[in-house]
Amino acid sequence: MAQKKLLMIVGDFGEDYEIMVPFQALQAVGHEVHAVCPEREAGETVKTAIHDFRGDQTYLEERGHNFELNATLSEIDPAEYDGLIVPGGRAPEYLRTYEAVLDAVRHFFEADKPVAALCHGPQILAAAGVLDGYEATAYPALQAEVEAAGCSWVDGVVTDGNLVTGQAWPDHPEWISAFLDLLGTEVDHGEAAVPADD
Repeated sequence: MAQKKLLMIVGDFGEDYEIMVPFQALQAVGHEVHAVCPEREAGETVKTAIHDFRGDQTYLEERGHNFELNATLSEIDPAEYDGLIVPGGRAPEYLRTYEAVLDAVRHFFEADKPVAALCHGPQILAAAGVLDGYEATAYPALQAEVEAAGCSWVDGVVTDGNLVTGQAWPDHPEWISAFLDLLGTEVDHGEAAVPADD
């Protein structure tokens, strides 16, 4: 399997699981993942938030972890990357105000490279003007926003062309698997080894 170089755009109060899980899972299968944030450099951190679903009308947000960036947005060239990951949480509502973020996103669509967006991540894609004509999903409260950007709304994980979207971190298994398919990554799903009884 050829290693892919992937870009992940994160920010303060991005959803903890939606940053940490794909960041680690994609590395676990051999890909290189660079996490960047506007106005922060490699070695600095962003604060994550944990969004939990407890039967309320919306999610509960609690403080997560400090997530360390390993690349600097102003120093990277999107053309050097094979795919893009856009996690959700609260960060996308302000990340979409940075032209450098929008320009990076546009590159992946113009070059027809794989893009994975989850939860509130499609807010950035909508602001970049790249969603017109796609079937997509997002956190359910964003349906009107996604449709206003020109998408056909789908419930659940959906892949359309170079884009895979999901609604929230419970979609991780299907969403990450679909992104790996877009990347051309083959993962051996054989039976796990079971230790012999002593």
